[in-house]
Amino acid sequence: MTRFSPRPVTAVLGPTNTGKTHLAIERMCAHSSGLIGFPLRLLAREVYDRVVKIKGPNEVALVTGEERIVPPGARWFLSTAESMPLDQGRDFAFVAIDEAQLGAHPERGHVFTDRLLNARGRDETMILGSEALAPMVRELIPDAEIIGRPRFSTLSYAGIKKLSRLPPRSAIVAFSAEEVYAVAEMLRRFRGGAAVVMGALSPATRNAQVAMYQAGEVDYLVATDAIGMGLNMDVEHVAFASLHKYDGARRRRLTLSEMAQIAGRAGRHQRDGTFGSVAGHHDAQFTDEEIERIEQHRFPPLKSLFWRESRLRFDSLGHLIGDLERNPSSPVLKPAPEAIDLAVLRRLADDPQIAANVRGTAAVRRFWSVCSLPDFQHRGAEHHASFVAQLWQHLGQGRGHIPVDFIARRIADLDSVQGDVEKLGARIAAIRTWAYVAQRRDWLADPEEMAGRARAVEERLSDALHRALAQRFVDRRTAVLLRGLGGDASLLPVTLEEGDSICVDGEPIGHLRGFAFVVDAQARLADRKLLVAAADRHLPGLLAKRARALIADGSDALAIAADEKGRPALFWHNQRIGLLVRGSSLAAPRFQPDRALEAIPKADQEALLAHVAAWLDGHLLKPLAPVRALAKAADDRRCPGPLRALLVQLIEAGGAMARVQAEPLISAIDAGGRQVLQRLGIRLGSLDVFCAPMIRPDCQRLLRLAGAVRAGTPLPAAADPMVESLRTVIPAAALSAGGHPAYRVLGDQGLRVDMAEKLIRAAHDKRGQAPTFAIDPALAISMGLSADNVGRLMRAAGFRRDGSAEAGQGAGLWRWRGLDRKPRPGSVPEVAPTGHFAALKEWKVAIG
Repeated sequence: MTRFSPRPVTAVLGPTNTGKTHLAIERMCAHSSGLIGFPLRLLAREVYDRVVKIKGPNEVALVTGEERIVPPGARWFLSTAESMPLDQGRDFAFVAIDEAQLGAHPERGHVFTDRLLNARGRDETMILGSEALAPMVRELIPDAEIIGRPRFSTLSYAGIKKLSRLPPRSAIVAFSAEEVYAVAEMLRRFRGGAAVVMGALSPATRNAQVAMYQAGEVDYLVATDAIGMGLNMDVEHVAFASLHKYDGARRRRLTLSEMAQIAGRAGRHQRDGTFGSVAGHHDAQFTDEEIERIEQHRFPPLKSLFWRESRLRFDSLGHLIGDLERNPSSPVLKPAPEAIDLAVLRRLADDPQIAANVRGTAAVRRFWSVCSLPDFQHRGAEHHASFVAQLWQHLGQGRGHIPVDFIARRIADLDSVQGDVEKLGARIAAIRTWAYVAQRRDWLADPEEMAGRARAVEERLSDALHRALAQRFVDRRTAVLLRGLGGDASLLPVTLEEGDSICVDGEPIGHLRGFAFVVDAQARLADRKLLVAAADRHLPGLLAKRARALIADGSDALAIAADEKGRPALFWHNQRIGLLVRGSSLAAPRFQPDRALEAIPKADQEALLAHVAAWLDGHLLKPLAPVRALAKAADDRRCPGPLRALLVQLIEAGGAMARVQAEPLISAIDAGGRQVLQRLGIRLGSLDVFCAPMIRPDCQRLLRLAGAVRAGTPLPAAADPMVESLRTVIPAAALSAGGHPAYRVLGDQGLRVDMAEKLIRAAHDKRGQAPTFAIDPALAISMGLSADNVGRLMRAAGFRRDGSAEAGQGAGLWRWRGLDRKPRPGSVPEVAPTGHFAALKEWKVAIG
């Protein structure tokens, strides 16, 4: 695993501002050739520019995933750690790896560990990093010389300060684009503006923003933790807007080393620096122990590093995956969590069509290089795998090149400088993907042309993003909205007024729609971020009261209805609070709260969700109990197959179906099965089979809702009131084109199936008394069924008029002729459920 070498290895370890990177540059330039790997593309570019001034542009190369500047005679290379050209036959006299303690990073750690173990210069190797790395160096590279470097200046804690009171030349650190933009917007109001630095920015945008800060056009810099990785700027104070970050898996508190790495950007060379927190941010406060350790540069030593095998076999996909999953042999190395390249490889290797085209060493090696494409847009393994599969369709067949018109169209689609900061940032993330693809000379027939196009688009987008950032976050007029309060939004009184209006110091700034804050439509666009910032400080308390009010309301305050897109949603006082989505079963849809509910304090949020769940149970489970009962019986393996099949068909049909469709199943059900049907409320009528509890109005209404939720379709329009109430007899025109499971259509009327069977049963009772018989019209009249439609029902049930009857009597006499339940070919077409029960056809019966 470890490749020991007699060539000297020096580990230069120490806190920030110790000159480690400067030392490495000096040592590299003293050799005939050299390579340094950095943790950030931005840092690689910064050092590249410095070395170009020393050695000249024809001697220096820059190699990152998205950018490749390699003059033919280049001898000194600056690179990101992932892109270090170590396996391309080059022999460098000097090799260094910067920020090697990132070997403990869950996502990228295995790359830095591999470089620490295996990247070696012909004459000299240098490892740069934190003092916490020392035990790992001693364990893994016992012959390495460890040199400690003291910090050039003092770093001290300056306490908690309001954003409006931060000293000039301050950097404010946040951990999401949203936080960075919000802080920058507030600084625009308070102090005239701020520069913005994030890892997702292109080097051109970042350099333009830093140049604006360095030139004194703005006195403040708002950044993510990208500034912690050696980016050199004249920062005197670092203020943390948060000490928590989302690391790709969870939101967690920064480690002590991470805090110190960022705080250490304050001060430069012999100039002292300070660090502290931004007032009002409850999760940005340091503990006394953290302050003491950062000031004294005492950090817990690393006990392990992440590792993944780098010497891979490419003779088969199985061997490749096995190598990538191999466990390390050293006790201080631990397997790296599954990175996105391995996750993509697994997904695509499981696809038989893709795996069939990956045969032989060359194909496997090429396939792995495609799977290693970085997910610059952070779309996740599933979406990224789909994109990689699309590229492999071109690379794995034919000439093995991505067609020029394919990549040219994708690049051209991104060549637009219109839009706001977010849209431009998204386009830059996307063009980084194509810039990376264009750097792969074996993927394109004309890589130089495509790389040039991608670079040109990125430069245009970078310039546009810089202009957009400056326009949005730099205001020379400093039009302070918060007069007399020092510009601190948190000091303003925020109240919830009548009509759900939110006011700041008596002035309306927006309103609550459900639990979402909506900025006043009349507010100037430039003021919107500030208004949100002012409201956000007080929203949790307002929303907590609102949540308690919802819980205290009666059950009538909640209702299920279609939202503006027709989706089944839950409303509170006509304000949507979430959607109903597919749950564990038909009768138990799940509540998916709107994102606005995430702003409610945790305890009140959990109480609200528990209240909604209980309300749904009470509102849905009892009316849909018949469906649950049928589903449970249909899922019972002890029940005979024909019985289970009949239950499934009944659920699919919405509770009732023509008997002729079910006759083959009914004839196969024994006496025990019929008893089960009887217990479930299922009636085997002469013309229809139906579940009496399922055709009740409350169950039918909720079946419509449950069907839409289960199928993910818009909620059907409300039925005619007569149909909704399931009146005994209704006009046939009131039924939808697909009919209704609870009704049998007779001429111009619809008769509920249970009432139809009641009339037929009465006729059979008369039939047993004489060969010919008359029907008492009272029952039909009481239902509202016309005489003509009574005749239609009788004929459908197997009765015929008695033609031998005397005039005046024959019209009212009937004779049993028998009912043939065997459908003749073409006489009884198989009818699938239609109307608002059509979605039930796709349901898989499950038990809630």
